[in-house]
Amino acid sequence: MTSKSYPPMTKRRGLMFVLSSPSGAGKTTLSRRLLAEEEGVAMSVSVTTRAPRPGEVDGKDYYFIDSAKYDQMVSANELLEHAVVFDNKYGTPKKQVMDSLASGRDVLFDIDWQGTRQLAQTCRADLVSVFILPPTLDELERRLRSRAQDSEEVVQKRMARAVDEISHWEEYDYVVVNEDLDKAMQHIRRILYAERFKRWRQLDIGGFVDTLCNRAG
Repeated sequence: MTSKSYPPMTKRRGLMFVLSSPSGAGKTTLSRRLLAEEEGVAMSVSVTTRAPRPGEVDGKDYYFIDSAKYDQMVSANELLEHAVVFDNKYGTPKKQVMDSLASGRDVLFDIDWQGTRQLAQTCRADLVSVFILPPTLDELERRLRSRAQDSEEVVQKRMARAVDEISHWEEYDYVVVNEDLDKAMQHIRRILYAERFKRWRQLDIGGFVDTLCNRAG
């Protein structure tokens, strides 16, 4: 029997793939690599009230909005999740994510534990969450300083916050220690591949099974 005898199994609901970590543990680098190397994954672009950093592009890295617009989106229930981090407001626009999932595209999130908890409360079936840990806190501090993007005061704030963020690791589906970037990337891709084959995400699998059973009969 040739492969042409089987109906194509291509209809799949996308998933929300969350990568979280303390700042400097590698989630942004891992996210960029996953987007570059993996087809069918789109980045969720958040809104934020903070100012753009050097090199950031509005509409690509974030949608940079003022506080009044942000509060309006929260009131209108236009955000899937929202949180305040270091006195800046962040949130995920709902419509673009839901449209991607319905079309079979996976959506990658670079958000913290607060946002992940909100997604788990409202979209648990679509959510796959991964927490990225640094190998040591000393290494985390070294990575923060090597970026040379933040002042000493901000680095100290991020380090103080890191322990609190790490304490939420048990709320995640998977935990990956980013000691070696390539190995961490392999682990993350394996998680994504396995989750894509979850039964409830394969929307046409029931029809395929019926075809198999009918042939057997």
